[in-house]
Amino acid sequence: MKILRRLIPLALFALLTPAFGALAYPPKFDGAQAETYKTIGDVKLQLHIFEPKGGPKTNRPAIVFFFGGGWTNGSPAQFEQQCRYLAGRGMVAITADYRVGSRHKVNPTACVADAKSALRWVRQNAARLGIDPKRIAAGGGSAGGHLAAAIATVPGFEEPGEDLKISAMPDALVLFNPALVLAPFEGFEMKGFESRVGAERMGTDPKNISPAHHVKRGTPPTIIFHGKADTTVPYSTVEAFAQAMQKAGNRCEVAGYEGQVHGFFNYGRKPGRYEETVAAMDKFLVSLGWLAASKK
Repeated sequence: MKILRRLIPLALFALLTPAFGALAYPPKFDGAQAETYKTIGDVKLQLHIFEPKGGPKTNRPAIVFFFGGGWTNGSPAQFEQQCRYLAGRGMVAITADYRVGSRHKVNPTACVADAKSALRWVRQNAARLGIDPKRIAAGGGSAGGHLAAAIATVPGFEEPGEDLKISAMPDALVLFNPALVLAPFEGFEMKGFESRVGAERMGTDPKNISPAHHVKRGTPPTIIFHGKADTTVPYSTVEAFAQAMQKAGNRCEVAGYEGQVHGFFNYGRKPGRYEETVAAMDKFLVSLGWLAASKK
């Protein structure tokens, strides 16, 4: 497998803000329960919880999605349809809000801290929510995919005062065109990288919150959906992450889509692509034993 055989374009992380701005913020969802998982000053961050209808009310698998938008903007509404689908399959599906640069004047280190807080809150409240604390996945797209991967790999960046005895580690990852390589990796130079994703913008040395740099044995099983024509987050970065995962003995599947660009998976974006990725996500979760095999 080739890993980063070409220089990553200068646009890599400057363009991590796809066309999610049209989604409503703050979001409103029919039939979803909103819970505040974290309060920072006067900012209340919420999780929007989609409950399965019928079936058992205990020990259900769950997933928490994080929206994309370059750590700068975006809305939890991005993953509404994936949540509704998975709730229909028996999972507790959650789409999370977190602080972003445009609304809260924060850098990505705060985004990572919020994502960890969200997973920790769900695990802490698992019994009340009817969730199996050992079957909580993290998912997300673009910068949100980075956050999901970061909470599974990156040490530190915890919110002060939280009970760290409660793990924020997800048990599986479902990633859509995620940003996984934030710094030069395995000897491959990223020319111009520092001017786009330097320490000042990221709030730390980018390597510190780069998922690929922190893969180790035991990183949760992962599936990645990525367009092979993505010029925002090049496909080669996903290959690099996958190879690091496999080298460490972890399960990592990459579903590459020929001719598809950044954000192709979003509901209503490309005819049939949302349905394809959702079906593949379903199959992955079935393989983990989290969902019953579909009768379709």
